[in-house]
Amino acid sequence: MEPAQPKEKTLEPAVFFPAAIVIFAVVIFAFVAPDYASTAFTDVQSWIAINVGWLYLLGVFLFLGVSIVIAFSSWGRIRLGPQDSTPDYSFTSWFAMLFSAGMGIGLMFYGVAEPIIHFTSPPGGADGGTVEAARQAMVTTFFHWGLHAWAIYVVVGMILAYFSFRHGLPLTIRSALYPLIGERIYGPAGHIVDVIAVIGTLFGVATSLGLGVMQVNSGLSHLFGIPETGLVQVLLIAGITGLATISVVAGLDAGIKRLSQVNLWLALALLAFVFLTGPTVFLLSAFTENLGAYMSDFIPRSFRMDAYGDHVWMSNWTLFYWAWWISWSPFVGMFIARISRGRTLREFILGVLIVPSLFTFLWLTIYGNSAISLELAGDSTIAAAVADNVPVALFVFFENLPFGQIASLLGVVLVITFFVTSSDSGSLVIDTITSGGHMNPPVWQRIFWAVLEGAVAAALLIAGGESGLKGLQTATITAALPFTIVIMVAIIGLFRGLNDESRRWMGAMTAAPVTVEGATIPWRERLKVLVSHPDHGDVESFIAQTVKPALEEFAEGVRQHGGEASVSAKTDRARLTVPHSEGEDFIYSVRAKSYSEPHFAFPHIEEEKDREDERYVRAEVSLVEGGQHYSVYGYSKSQVIQDVLRQYNRHLQWMHHSRGAPMAS
Repeated sequence: MEPAQPKEKTLEPAVFFPAAIVIFAVVIFAFVAPDYASTAFTDVQSWIAINVGWLYLLGVFLFLGVSIVIAFSSWGRIRLGPQDSTPDYSFTSWFAMLFSAGMGIGLMFYGVAEPIIHFTSPPGGADGGTVEAARQAMVTTFFHWGLHAWAIYVVVGMILAYFSFRHGLPLTIRSALYPLIGERIYGPAGHIVDVIAVIGTLFGVATSLGLGVMQVNSGLSHLFGIPETGLVQVLLIAGITGLATISVVAGLDAGIKRLSQVNLWLALALLAFVFLTGPTVFLLSAFTENLGAYMSDFIPRSFRMDAYGDHVWMSNWTLFYWAWWISWSPFVGMFIARISRGRTLREFILGVLIVPSLFTFLWLTIYGNSAISLELAGDSTIAAAVADNVPVALFVFFENLPFGQIASLLGVVLVITFFVTSSDSGSLVIDTITSGGHMNPPVWQRIFWAVLEGAVAAALLIAGGESGLKGLQTATITAALPFTIVIMVAIIGLFRGLNDESRRWMGAMTAAPVTVEGATIPWRERLKVLVSHPDHGDVESFIAQTVKPALEEFAEGVRQHGGEASVSAKTDRARLTVPHSEGEDFIYSVRAKSYSEPHFAFPHIEEEKDREDERYVRAEVSLVEGGQHYSVYGYSKSQVIQDVLRQYNRHLQWMHHSRGAPMAS
């Protein structure tokens, strides 16, 4: 059934105010009673990890499996938008934006620290500081930052993009539930889902901002002796949040896109510097071995819960990461959905799943293995720095390379730009959710959420420093629990939608041929049309004189049989709509579409010219699912009616296969 579109809003009060109230309440609680809040946060995190950690583990593996199945099935060719749509962004811009929004600050913070932590204190009580500990440290880090993490973002982003760009639903989390609850997504159930998404997104982003500002402060302290205090960190948050606010006001193309490209080039420059000045040959070998070990241990680690041993390590690492990525999935998923319109499901899944994962693996190898190689050589300064102050580990590592001061300064700049990108991307996503899916909400709402993200990070840092960040992390883990269930239910809705697509194809294949008396044309006249290259005037005249009368005649025939039908027309297009009370409306439109004249065109001019400047126009047919890539220019009125009948017959066949809807109402 065609979803009813609610009146467009720039603010959804039932989402905006409950989410804001809950966020303010948590911040006030952490600020007023920091000791009690820290204990409560720790208890909640421990309870979730012990009692429902299995749900996170199974859920994340399910998300990865669903992604792979859809990518390599026939559904993979479905576009996120009309079938004739093209991507809004080039691959380079697309990759830069999704990577910067996804894991930028986290990789800067943990790229050196996590491999060193697992190297010195391996899980399971194994001996640290050994070659085997180094190998397992890299595999463990790969596992936490690899395909599982990006599969979560793939599933959420795919569901959002599919229902929004393919079916015209709002770009909010609630839209994923439309196949299951229908119009009730616009009621309390939908509001609750979006509120959970907003809370999880804001605390997830605020946690990242807290980590980022701690690392910026550590870098400035290491370089210039600026003290690491709560006041300095709050001032840094205020300054960087100001930059993020400017970026989010500038919008997606002018702000976030350009800043993401800067991030990517800075990250590549820093990565190349470490690679070339570090143990280059060793890193190439290590990357190959790390990938092999990661793949060989992939399935066992995916289901490892330590059910017969100590839950502490699993709670602090794997389960925490899975919950953290899930809590970030509304943010990253919606953001990559918004920038992925026009891509096929296969492009989307493989692009988001594989390319960032490989880049992440390369980053972790170059930073992590370089640091571990120094430790194996007897230099324990990095391990000591990690044990004392995790954020400073990156800058202590740079000290061991040529031009270490310059690299540290560049690292600080990169953390700041990642900080700004995460903040403005998060603000844009939250703003979209709280405005009911409105793509261009008022500027004041963007500013509100950008400032609130910085305020939340600052308030919790003031309230308790490390315990404040512990509270943020616990908030994200808590929000991840209900959202895990939401994603699982949404996957059911996605498969229902994809099954409808399959039935549409079945309807096209099983529909009987339709012929109309008088709908034939002599072959010589047809050939003349095929090799001609009309201009806008020719096609617009054809639409007005042939297509529009044909659609009106068809509509009149529908009305004579008790149905409803309407025709609308502009200079360059004509559109027929046949509504159905149970089932998707039938839409058949013809519009003028311009192309560069192809090199295979028949020579209809006397001398050669630059054909790139030559244009020709086609009268292309579009249905509800998008363009059909064929032109009806030169058809007679009877032939146009025959084509409409052919497509309408397919539409009825599709509805028969999907739900047996009546013909028209």
